[in-house]
Amino acid sequence: MEIQKKKKSHVHFRLNILFLAVFLLFSALILRLGVVQIVHGSSFKAEAERTENITAKLDAPRGKMYDRYGRVVVDNEPVFSVTYTRSNQAEPEEIYETAEKLSKYIEKDTESLTKRDKKDFYLTFKADAEKVYRQLLTEKEREKLDDSDEYNLVIDRLNADKIALTKEEQEIAAIWRKMISGYAMTPQRIKMGATPKEIAVISEHLEEFNGAVDIKPDTTRTYPYGDTLKSIFGQVGQIPKDLVKGYVLEGRDRNDLVGTSFLEEQYESILRGTKTKIQYTTDKAGNPIDKPIKTEGERGLDVILTVDMELQQKVGEIVEKRILEARQIPANNQLKSAYVVMMNPQNGEIYSMVGKKLEDGEFRNVPFGNVYNQYPMGSTVKAATVLTGYQTGVIKPGTVLYDTPLKLPGTDVKKSYKNMGYVNDLEALQMSSNVYMFRIAMRIGGYDFNEKEGFHNPAESYRTMRYYFNQFGLGVPTGIDLPYEDDGYNGGVQALGNLMDMGIGQFDTYTPMQMAQYISTVANDGYRMQPHLLNGVRKPKAGSDQLGEIVSEFEPNVLNRIDMKQDWIERVQKGLWMVMNTKEGTAYDAFKDVEGYVAAGKTGTAEYKDSYNLTLVGYAPYDKPEVAFAVVVPFAEEGSINNLIGRDILDAYFELKEKGHTKDLLENKSSKEDLKNQE
Repeated sequence: MEIQKKKKSHVHFRLNILFLAVFLLFSALILRLGVVQIVHGSSFKAEAERTENITAKLDAPRGKMYDRYGRVVVDNEPVFSVTYTRSNQAEPEEIYETAEKLSKYIEKDTESLTKRDKKDFYLTFKADAEKVYRQLLTEKEREKLDDSDEYNLVIDRLNADKIALTKEEQEIAAIWRKMISGYAMTPQRIKMGATPKEIAVISEHLEEFNGAVDIKPDTTRTYPYGDTLKSIFGQVGQIPKDLVKGYVLEGRDRNDLVGTSFLEEQYESILRGTKTKIQYTTDKAGNPIDKPIKTEGERGLDVILTVDMELQQKVGEIVEKRILEARQIPANNQLKSAYVVMMNPQNGEIYSMVGKKLEDGEFRNVPFGNVYNQYPMGSTVKAATVLTGYQTGVIKPGTVLYDTPLKLPGTDVKKSYKNMGYVNDLEALQMSSNVYMFRIAMRIGGYDFNEKEGFHNPAESYRTMRYYFNQFGLGVPTGIDLPYEDDGYNGGVQALGNLMDMGIGQFDTYTPMQMAQYISTVANDGYRMQPHLLNGVRKPKAGSDQLGEIVSEFEPNVLNRIDMKQDWIERVQKGLWMVMNTKEGTAYDAFKDVEGYVAAGKTGTAEYKDSYNLTLVGYAPYDKPEVAFAVVVPFAEEGSINNLIGRDILDAYFELKEKGHTKDLLENKSSKEDLKNQE
């Protein structure tokens, strides 16, 4: 009995220990649950209920461009684009494999592949890199240079012409270049305008690309008038890398398409659309938990241009015809291009801007040559020379000077195309006397031709000539609303002979646009207007090709008024009238039978690279100018192509005016009268 009692006591003790342990465990569990629910309950609840807001953005079409009569010149076409999104962890081999797969499903243009692209692709994927490094680098160079410098030096020394890539490899390279050109986690357009077949095939194989490749709706620019003025309208493309930071600060996405040249670039802030935004709310697993919120985007604002596309096309046809005719003259075998600008001298509106270049038997449109190409313009600048002579006091209206060959020490004989004898200022313009202009320049330089002495301050002489020429727009930016323009070439300070050559347009060089602004300034009584291609901005009208309401209009801008008296300007205008309307005038043969308008202007011939430039500037009607123009024909040895083009384009302008258009969307605004009132 005693033994059993002891045993029983022992069991009871063990049970107590067990119950105590269980009690302590339950207490700890309850305490832990209390901590979880009371202390950390809100944070755990938030984690359980955590959601994410993901915003998808869809590109909106850009604004359209219209000509002055409401004709669409730049439009949008809906297309689909093949895109690739590179992850942060993507390895070069993985990107290559994706490019190789894509090349089987789409056709990719390889013309954009540069030599550097081919070198990079070849060295990265096709060559024995170590072998190439050994061939192109010395041991000392490899010891001295880091990996990046080594690579760049190898690329520089690698001969792209010896890299043999098959057509298929070039397509892969073109796709690969697009894939790596952007930023990680940002969709890159591999091909815009994928064909229905390409869309279908890629859609069937999307799983192969693990979400990196997609098909997205997009828009591309279309041009109802083909290549006519297309280069001036500009290009749209991915943001240039050096501009990405600025665009991102503006709220743009890195893969956005933006204007990259000419008007598309100049008016990017107007033309770009507002993106459609779709906001999704998802749980932490990425599953949508509510209906998406959609904010509709809007097409960019539309712009009205000052150009008349019908006139633009007619001027282009005229230039092509006259080039082909002039090339029938054997001496004109180098003549392959010509440039024309037509503008309103009262308000600066550009009506037409034509550039044509003959290459391999076909004409290419190069209107940008009017703002980028510079030439010696010859005698067309003589109106500025005469007015400069008046202003500096070296001549006055009616001054008579003797036109005979001049011989200066150390220079060739300087003369006119014929000995004219005594001529006054009007006759000098009418018959294009070089010697009259030479004598003006010598007097400005303080040189006494009879004594063969003077010209003691060359810098001041050149400064004076350029100061007054600049007031007409010669040698300074015209202010045209394009991202860039050339302002000509300043020859610096040279000998007296060069100063004399400046007076006949044979030293400093100018662009066709500068010449158009110069003659417009003369026609506009000395008021220099800013030339412009944009005249108004309109809101887009949904579902219609009609124009929306006006947002803003371009106000004509007077850049300056030349420092010359009105009666002096009118006298020079008379001399320009004589050029085209009197038998002794150098353009009389081309304009003698004009009907319906009276023109004024100035011809020019300039020596240029062992050949000549033929030029013409002018305006009409003479008594109330509404159109001014500049014609520049490089490498024209013989003939009157400049005068013939000038006559033809004025005829075309007035024929279209007589014919009548649909309603002109632009008001015929001018700031000259406002400035006169202020004065």
